[in-house]
Amino acid sequence: MLVGHGLVYLIICLASSVAFIYISFGDLAFQFMEKKMSFVGREGAHFLVDGTPFYVNGWNSYWLMIQSVEEATRPRITAMFKTASSLGLTVCRTWAFNDGTYKALQISPGLFDETVFKALDRVVMEARRHRIRLLLSLANDWKDYGGKVQYVKWAWEAGVGLSSSNDSFFFDQSIRSYFKNYIKAILTRRNHLTGIEYRDDPTIFGWELMNEPHCPSDPSGDTLQNWIEEMANYVKSIDKKHMLTIGFEGFYGPSSPAQKLLVNPAEHFSRLGLDFIRNSKVPALDFTSVHIYPDLWLPEGTDEEEKIAFVSRWAASHIKDGHNELRKPVLFTEFGLSSKNRNASDSLYAEFYKHVFDLIYKSAKKKGAGSGSFIWQLIEGGMEEFHDEFGIVTGEKPSLRKLLKEQSCRLGKISHRRRWAWRSTEKGC
Repeated sequence: MLVGHGLVYLIICLASSVAFIYISFGDLAFQFMEKKMSFVGREGAHFLVDGTPFYVNGWNSYWLMIQSVEEATRPRITAMFKTASSLGLTVCRTWAFNDGTYKALQISPGLFDETVFKALDRVVMEARRHRIRLLLSLANDWKDYGGKVQYVKWAWEAGVGLSSSNDSFFFDQSIRSYFKNYIKAILTRRNHLTGIEYRDDPTIFGWELMNEPHCPSDPSGDTLQNWIEEMANYVKSIDKKHMLTIGFEGFYGPSSPAQKLLVNPAEHFSRLGLDFIRNSKVPALDFTSVHIYPDLWLPEGTDEEEKIAFVSRWAASHIKDGHNELRKPVLFTEFGLSSKNRNASDSLYAEFYKHVFDLIYKSAKKKGAGSGSFIWQLIEGGMEEFHDEFGIVTGEKPSLRKLLKEQSCRLGKISHRRRWAWRSTEKGC
């Protein structure tokens, strides 16, 4: 009889716990309990999930955290993930920073707005709910959303800055300390909705140190190399579970062979303080990133045929580096066609994006280092304020939707993980 009472008591306790979880989190709670998500790992030049090759068909939506702050704009987050899920997209690259500006996450060095941090928590949870991973960028070279400009301003105003140059972000020890404190705050953040620290959450694909870092004040590349080594090692001292990359465009620098410098879009790109192969060899980095913007990088008047030829050379060179020199995966984390291109048309869009997808697919088929791509950028309808010259509302370009879906299918088939790329028979290949 006592055993019976104990069993009844146990059942009541379990039922109460489940009811509490459901009341607190609704259906999301059960999805977290029922669906296991493993960390993405690496073996040589390939990503793995549970020992199986993992290829990325991803996209950029840098605005997710900002749009998650206000209740009125939060539905855009769900809508974006729902669209991406329907296309089989697997990873989203987005900003995990907003420094000293409107709706700032970091109001001042080490001071955070909890409301905005909770908005980022929601983004992580919503991604998990749709079985999508996140590549989170930690800073910006550009002034948008604060960037290195804001860090330099903070140090200057505090009277500890060594220089007013924006490049002091990379060499000023006070600013390096600011950034390290920020890194630690993000990586050790405990999601208020899931109770999981970011460094322990497999929803996060990996970390990106900075979006498109440049240090033209030191074209030798030594300053940026030193910064990359220090910050990469610091990230790994806190989080050894997630993948890590730099976040640059892939320009070859002064230590590169002469033939590699010829691959750059123009000669001056070798003087930005970057050095693709040297930078990427840092042991703490798990993969390397490359961007593709022929409309921005090549001289005005370059015809479309030459732009496509450049894309082929650019991608092939970096995939070869990843396989032979680095033994690390290569992700093309931004690529796009400008709407300002005077020849822009649906057929040109289709040709350009198909070409990039084909390059990734061919590398994957041959087990090369080309491990995926991220289109820049996808937005939902009614988001005109975020519509830059590369922005795409998927609903307005059915040909692109078709290409994205096809890419998800064929990469899924190569990796034998169709259940990952396609979550239901209704969305099947």
